[in-house]
Amino acid sequence: MERTGLKPIDELTVLAKNGNGLAFTALWDRHIDQLRAYLKSKFGSLDDYDTEDICSRSFEKAFRQIQNYDHSKSRFLTWLCTIAKNTALDYLEHDKRVSNVIVHIDDASQIQSLEGIQDQGDDALQTLIHIESEEERTKYIDRLPALYREVARKRIIEGMKYNEIAEALDLEFNTVKTRIRRAKQMIDAMQKEEENETA
Repeated sequence: MERTGLKPIDELTVLAKNGNGLAFTALWDRHIDQLRAYLKSKFGSLDDYDTEDICSRSFEKAFRQIQNYDHSKSRFLTWLCTIAKNTALDYLEHDKRVSNVIVHIDDASQIQSLEGIQDQGDDALQTLIHIESEEERTKYIDRLPALYREVARKRIIEGMKYNEIAEALDLEFNTVKTRIRRAKQMIDAMQKEEENETA
């Protein structure tokens, strides 16, 4: 990296602004533990899965908004934590609305229905794996932010299981799970956008 007079983190943000996906992945690696700790201290009700999901969403937002970041006004971590706080508040508000639906635990039909809902995300991903041609899948995966690209490729193209991906990429299981879910949502959005353009 050329000497710019900037701090290493600021050099990474400059590279990320220029579209360098590896720089953004490096920003994830350097800040993910601090972001998890921040969310856990700020929102004690979050479990590990929720925390990972919010971290992934926050980095995704940061990736999309990186052009708005100004290192002369705040540290990258401070900016990222602000995004994470707002993301967590939205997440918890949505969770609150969903939890207002009362489920009686002694009603077997409702329990079965809930189990079906929990499985839908992965079923949808499996459908994507089997329906789309490899060329189509690769096209969408290549358009994902770098943070999600390799995990999505291993799951969607190579058909690896979550625990295998976690081991291969040295990631936590929940991190793999949330990144795959976010990748699926982004691919769905890309497909809908293309359908609207051709309609």
